[in-house]
Amino acid sequence: MSFLMRCAVVLGLGLGSLQGANLKVGVFHPLLVDLAKQLGGDSVEVVNLAQGTSDLHRFQPGPKELGRARGAQLYMVAGKGFESYLGKIQSIVGKDRVLEVGRKIPSLTYGKGNNLHACCGGHSAHIHGGLDPHWWHSIDAWRRAATIVADEFSKRDSANKKIYEANAKAFRGRMDALNSWAKGQMKRVPKNRRTLATAHAAFGYLCKDFGWKMLPVQGMNREASPSPKWLGEMAAVIKKEQIVAVFPEKTHNPKVFQSLAKETGVKVGKPLIADGGSSIEGMFQHNVSVIVSALAQ
Repeated sequence: MSFLMRCAVVLGLGLGSLQGANLKVGVFHPLLVDLAKQLGGDSVEVVNLAQGTSDLHRFQPGPKELGRARGAQLYMVAGKGFESYLGKIQSIVGKDRVLEVGRKIPSLTYGKGNNLHACCGGHSAHIHGGLDPHWWHSIDAWRRAATIVADEFSKRDSANKKIYEANAKAFRGRMDALNSWAKGQMKRVPKNRRTLATAHAAFGYLCKDFGWKMLPVQGMNREASPSPKWLGEMAAVIKKEQIVAVFPEKTHNPKVFQSLAKETGVKVGKPLIADGGSSIEGMFQHNVSVIVSALAQ
């Protein structure tokens, strides 16, 4: 039996109960789980289909994961090409039941026309062209996402439209407060230190929002093993940009950063949350605090 057939059998193509909720939603990104819960409240049953996944870039849902969302009227993905399995999911549940939350959110393109990257030569791991899917590192993007998701919930459960709209308004207010706090914190970092050196190219939207540069030490893939030549090039740009700290990511092996620290004298900061996390506000509070703590001194 093919992958699509197995998933269709497990899902029952829409069979199942809502267990008291008006709407059941299967979600493929943990931060979207948080958003769906904040907007839906008691009216929405939210199922985290990526629960237990440590690397969302490599995540491939199967019948077991999809079975947990049996009876869902809606499925939510980050979009912008982040989910390589999107076409399969659309084939199983129907394209009209899948919401690409990031689809209508303004996009960044890797290394092209955004002046975000601190460049260091023409290595193949350097990024030029291609859509950056990591929109969840922009607070403004979350304000937009709240409106997109609330509208979709309202379309599928019009009886609770006012609840979804009120929850979205309250959420946007919290994002405004979070943005004010984050801006105040990031301004504590001297201008000559505003280059964020991380494992992979996940923080472009954060850097754009705050007027920083981004240096992805391992390019697109945080699991890559850079060559000695590449590490030498990275060491050179670290010195040129006067970078004082490099930041690994949670669930990431920090050996590359330890090598760079030994070569350049920079310190290795605490790990950042890149692709996962369970709380939108918690992710920003953690990342901003870690960055400022290492660079503002």
